[in-house]
Amino acid sequence: MVNLNKQKLAPGLYLIATPIGTARDITLRALDILSSADVITAEDTRSLRHLMEIHGVPIGDRPLWAYHDHNGERMRPRILAAMAEGKSVVYASEAGTPMVADPGFDLGRAAVAEGYDLISAPGPSAVITALTLAGLPTDRFLFAGFLPNASGRRKTVMGELAEVPATLVFYESPKRVAAMLRDAALVLGGAREAAMCRELTKKFEEVRRGTLDELAASCAASPPKGEIVVIIDRKRSTDVSEEDLDLALGKALERLSVRDAADAVTAELGLPRRQVYQRALQLAGDD
Repeated sequence: MVNLNKQKLAPGLYLIATPIGTARDITLRALDILSSADVITAEDTRSLRHLMEIHGVPIGDRPLWAYHDHNGERMRPRILAAMAEGKSVVYASEAGTPMVADPGFDLGRAAVAEGYDLISAPGPSAVITALTLAGLPTDRFLFAGFLPNASGRRKTVMGELAEVPATLVFYESPKRVAAMLRDAALVLGGAREAAMCRELTKKFEEVRRGTLDELAASCAASPPKGEIVVIIDRKRSTDVSEEDLDLALGKALERLSVRDAADAVTAELGLPRRQVYQRALQLAGDD
């Protein structure tokens, strides 16, 4: 059992990240806050109660309130009133980090608007976990949440993101992921590298890597189950000349190491890092 550090918390809204799969991924600080807050709120009270039982955090006589998309307007005034009385309130999303594709966003904004402190205890995040496993660039990324259900609107949104010079991150339903990948291949290019990450940190965790064409075919042939994050590489430039590459690397190598110069030019020109790194080694060796 965890040795909880129960303490008197200052009034405010405390946001805690909860595990996206494995219960032991919760942080010690999150458990301390859960044991100390005057009021407990959760997107899913059943799952939070179970998590607290696993880690031996007693609820006692403290209120445990549900806060989600369907009751937010009704519950926000009640939660704000608790803080007005000088109470500390903890909010936990169903899984992962609050405020990220989560109903806690409106609650957090309301707390800030009323002048209450907003305190975050960082922890599990499906977005960050997927980025660490995908094997794609992480120096710059854009989280786009869930795409529209309708194929036409989905393609339109993808078209708006096609030129973004960053790795793209999406949440997706297992029922739609094959169609989503197929649309992505049509709009973004079937050769673009991607990864489909599912059931992260759980028993049946899986990461499929390949081109959008390959992943679309894979998910159509063998539909995945569970919570899914799709990672798509940024657009790679095809019209950068050797002279342009050498010029960019030459400038970068004046102030950076070979490795850092390759990283900087890869992000700048959108070329494969292996190609840029090998050329950087050649130029550095010629000096």
